[in-house]
Amino acid sequence: MPAPDATRRDGRVHLADLTTLRVGGPAARFIDATTDEAVLDAVRAADASGTPLLVVGGGSNLVVADEGFPGTVLRIGTTGIESDGDVVRAAAGEDWDGFVARMVDEGRAGVETLAGIPGRVGATPVQNVGAYGAEIAQTLLQVLAFDRRADRVVVLANEDCGFSYRHSVFKGSDRYVVLTVHLSLPVAAQSCPIRYEELARRLGIEVGGSAPLADVRAAVLDLRRSKGMVLDAADHDTWSAGSFFTNPVLTPDQAAALPAEAPRFAAGDRDRGSHVARDGDGDGQLVKTSAAWLIERAGFGKGYGTGDARLSTKHTLALTNRGHASTSDILALAYDIRKEIAVQFGITLAIEPVVVGGRPGSSSP
Repeated sequence: MPAPDATRRDGRVHLADLTTLRVGGPAARFIDATTDEAVLDAVRAADASGTPLLVVGGGSNLVVADEGFPGTVLRIGTTGIESDGDVVRAAAGEDWDGFVARMVDEGRAGVETLAGIPGRVGATPVQNVGAYGAEIAQTLLQVLAFDRRADRVVVLANEDCGFSYRHSVFKGSDRYVVLTVHLSLPVAAQSCPIRYEELARRLGIEVGGSAPLADVRAAVLDLRRSKGMVLDAADHDTWSAGSFFTNPVLTPDQAAALPAEAPRFAAGDRDRGSHVARDGDGDGQLVKTSAAWLIERAGFGKGYGTGDARLSTKHTLALTNRGHASTSDILALAYDIRKEIAVQFGITLAIEPVVVGGRPGSSSP
């Protein structure tokens, strides 16, 4: 789906028009950059003048305060995809889902399970985007980025990106502005091994098996649609920032304190760099549990909420805007959920999207 339009109200661009959650006030200044040169000019100008800068792509992982942003909002709209053997280079402003579709059409394996994720290519390493057993860190070779601290364009190899569960050196820091992403996507008739049980079951294969690329992409899109995770302007369940909370990574003691029926998954190597719920020390074998299970068990069912800020009717991890919700409404709902889960389970859920300005829902209960 194309990115939201930068329409103007009262002569100003509002962040509600640039984000998939459709909340957020006006930008003091808005720049739509379609070349790397324009991106660099805008960033350097903001830095030289001491103006706050907010970089936006598809707006799918962003929650901005109702008051808006008191500086320059820079939307990256660069395009271009090139390949050299197994290596594919994509500009930061390319639509991610469109990129995945093109790779599948070209018979390139590696991103087929990441279909239907909204946003742009440049955001994928920031969040270490992942779904259905795969994440961008598994295929990413390097990132070309502007280092604002050094005032120069740099190349960061995979190991320089600090990837962990839904995190990287880019997230929570304004040092780097991603310009180009380089991925290893070899030509193959079959997908990479399918590690996610639900997807394997939908495809009719064993976990660890493979399937035709197009079949995998179609199955992922079907699963995401069933959870309201494919953008559709007519479906308010998709007026969201995707999963609002990450699955908690727990120490063995924290995991043992959960109810016996709570889901438990072995945490991977990349999870070790992640926030461990309730400030555990992370010693021993870390365990991941389901944020969705915790939310439902705590009494927040699908569709929970009053007014226009509610949980999705399809998936409890998504906080949705039913039409006229404010950022304050969304964050108040997030706060209530986090507070109750902290009380019942001693776990503080980490918020997945980037929250700019408004604090009620992002502070610790």
